[in-house]
Amino acid sequence: MTQNLKAKAQFARRNLALAKALWPTQCSKPMLIVLRELTITFGFSIASGELSIIDGRWYVTHSGLLRLANRRFCNGIQVEPVAQFSDPNTSRWVFKSTVHKSRHSHGFVGFGDADPSNVSPLVRGAEMRVAETRAVNRALRKAYGIGLCSVEELGSFSALQTPVAVAPPSNGHPGSNGSSNGQPRLRDKLCLLIRKYALDPNLVKRYAADFCGTQELRDAGRDLVEAFVATVAEEAAKDRAALLCKLNSYSQPEEVKS
Repeated sequence: MTQNLKAKAQFARRNLALAKALWPTQCSKPMLIVLRELTITFGFSIASGELSIIDGRWYVTHSGLLRLANRRFCNGIQVEPVAQFSDPNTSRWVFKSTVHKSRHSHGFVGFGDADPSNVSPLVRGAEMRVAETRAVNRALRKAYGIGLCSVEELGSFSALQTPVAVAPPSNGHPGSNGSSNGQPRLRDKLCLLIRKYALDPNLVKRYAADFCGTQELRDAGRDLVEAFVATVAEEAAKDRAALLCKLNSYSQPEEVKS
């Protein structure tokens, strides 16, 4: 086996091990087979946040696609708005992206759209940038033959929001985890952390319940939930590996105490 093949095999083993640590309940044998193929073929790294599992499927991220383009010496990416389909007054944007793999390439074209109905509340007001990112992602996926959908192309990242159970929007009473003053809701902040650091939503949910001392996160007061979100953000930024180990300790349900 050549040095290059050995390096790829070692990288694939590290990727598989990290995937099983991050998503122990979702890494079935078929999922790991797909991951190995993605690792060997495209060099995607889970540690770098280039792949994620959502609802039992692999998704590639924008950063993963850009790094792949860099590794493959992509010649250039052109992006332009499509005026006839865009409406700034309603925050609807459509972009066209063209990826040139080489100097003489005719280019691979992708379109991306975004409006308030298909983006996360976390990025409301940034629909133009979301549409541009989606267009670039589609063009890159076409150029390099990637059949996976990208995370940024998902409408409002709903798959990431549903696993974390929280209370309905705030009505101003204690125990409400929403927001009535126009600020991002705690749920949305937590979902952003889950996506940013590729955390397992189910394990985060169990950690949250234990942290707040409640059966369900929805039963916790806003102050407790706010403290939990701040704690997760700090732990993830300081030592993501340590946070993953802590989350993995919640991978098995606790025995019911008599």
